[in-house]
Amino acid sequence: MISTKTLGHEAIQLEEKYGAHNYHPLEVVLQKGEGVFLWDVTGKRYYDFLSAYSAVNQGHCHPRIINALIEQAKELTLTSRAFYNDKLGIAEKYVCETFGYDKALFMNSGAEANESAIKLARKWGYTKKGIPDNEAVIVAVKKNFHGRTTSIISASTDQAARKNFGPFMPGFEIVEYDNVEALEKSLANPNVCGLWIEPIQGEAGVYVPKDGYLKSAADLCKQHNVLLMMDEIQTGIARTGRMLASDHEGVRPDLLILGKALSGGVLPISLVLADDEIMLVIKPGEHGSTFGGNPLAAVVVIEALEVVKDEKLAVNAERLGKIFRIRMNAIKTKSDLITLVRGKGLLNAIVINDSPESETAWNLCLKFAENGLLAKPTHGNIIRLAPPLVITEEQLHECCDIIEKSVVDFKR
Repeated sequence: MISTKTLGHEAIQLEEKYGAHNYHPLEVVLQKGEGVFLWDVTGKRYYDFLSAYSAVNQGHCHPRIINALIEQAKELTLTSRAFYNDKLGIAEKYVCETFGYDKALFMNSGAEANESAIKLARKWGYTKKGIPDNEAVIVAVKKNFHGRTTSIISASTDQAARKNFGPFMPGFEIVEYDNVEALEKSLANPNVCGLWIEPIQGEAGVYVPKDGYLKSAADLCKQHNVLLMMDEIQTGIARTGRMLASDHEGVRPDLLILGKALSGGVLPISLVLADDEIMLVIKPGEHGSTFGGNPLAAVVVIEALEVVKDEKLAVNAERLGKIFRIRMNAIKTKSDLITLVRGKGLLNAIVINDSPESETAWNLCLKFAENGLLAKPTHGNIIRLAPPLVITEEQLHECCDIIEKSVVDFKR
């Protein structure tokens, strides 16, 4: 009989030999997931504190979502948009009523949704705002993360994402995040069609802007007739203690971009939501996706969002997030390893007291894994901590105990 250790080693070696080397995973080979837990091939159980970058807010393999997937998969999975299907319109109505928009555009990955939003903003700029052809500008911000396509990284300041991938697409201006004065100057340009931001910068290390930044951004967009493009792929679907992170400031973006937890981690599903004046600038044949809006996704997205509502996951995230940050700040007083704790709801991060080039945060995550909790560094010395939103208070305290033990015992 082959040992589980050997199975794990073989799985890693297969990926190394046959897979592209575009990720650097922790050496944990996962086999099963349920709720807040993951199990590796040896049977060891871990708390998941990454949640597949907030794609599994509803917990791993939620039975209601899985059942919806299975039942629809027995009937019909894909038609393409060459024909109507009996599930898409129902899902479009559901998401439009849930988030308060006229129209929904279903895609698959988050990058696809952001690409769709770019096209919508530009087409609106030319046909509605009157921007001269090929002169539209989208204002983005430093340290953003919207995906990895060549268009999207044209608006990135992350050199790891950009180096050797040029030439880049023109038409982007990049300004400081959380800087209203920078927005005032940039949005006054009559050729600006969109402001493209995350309400909290997740991949950058959970940077939370000052209170009032999003509201000021929305007001400036209205003042200058600019579309507010809000990327809530990681921050949306209850992660920060509201259904949307922009809800904290009562901001309603013109283009709302969603993904990840729309399916509870079961399928790639993404959305752009907008009102008719914006969405209907794109005509038949001008944009599309073979898999976007497939009947399987349509059924899954409804059940995934119903779970969020029925289980009051936003309320849970808001309440437990406060407890979590109190616990992390208490650990900070016991060790100089943590210099900063920040976040909102159950999207949080700790900043490690070492340079981004060091291995300290990575090695601390190895210690977390040894003690039964999975997390991953971002930008070298920041560890994002984001469990599934179904976590209980008792489980959260157990996880905080694991983090505390790992930090206090850590030897550089």
